[in-house]
Amino acid sequence: MRKILKSLAILAVSAGSIFSYVPTYASEAGDILIRLRGIGVIPDDGGKTTIGGKPDLSNSYVPELDISYFFTKNIAAELILATTKHNAKVENINGGGTADLGDVMLLPPTLTLQYHFTNFGKFKPYIGAGVNYTVFYNADGANGLDVDYDNNFGAAAQVGVDYELNEAWSLNLDVKRLWLNTDATINGGAIKGDVDVDPWIVGVGLGYRF
Repeated sequence: MRKILKSLAILAVSAGSIFSYVPTYASEAGDILIRLRGIGVIPDDGGKTTIGGKPDLSNSYVPELDISYFFTKNIAAELILATTKHNAKVENINGGGTADLGDVMLLPPTLTLQYHFTNFGKFKPYIGAGVNYTVFYNADGANGLDVDYDNNFGAAAQVGVDYELNEAWSLNLDVKRLWLNTDATINGGAIKGDVDVDPWIVGVGLGYRF
């Protein structure tokens, strides 16, 4: 009986050692991480116009490419590249009316400096902060309106996590917030708007490190 119990104990210890070992692959200085994400851009819009009401931009869902360069195993810089299309409106004019301003494309390259945590095994959470420059283009005003938006800089913050699948591949979840304002001019200044776009950007994707 003692021999059997001893054998079982040895087997349990060995099994525990096997299953407790989880290989991880921390990034190193000089590594490049490329991710392809599907993102939702969700404006938390506000502001005002000279005809009253509140500016409103629709949500947009697009693919996005980002590139991260690691200066150390913890410090990296990330650049995201994507373009989105939004429908613009002014809502609650005179207590209830809505004016359709048509569609506009946004190109919002965003650069953040990140800190990556490395003490959670295969989970690699990170936080970041940086700057955004948004280009508004292809504004297509509805009902013959001529709508123009000013390009502008904004601040950016992010939080996310990579989950390692192997030495090269990982899954990613990322949330960003941009603080972005633009001035809108309609029909050469007949109507003007101060638009706070302030989007949340929520992304899920796959990363490859080399």
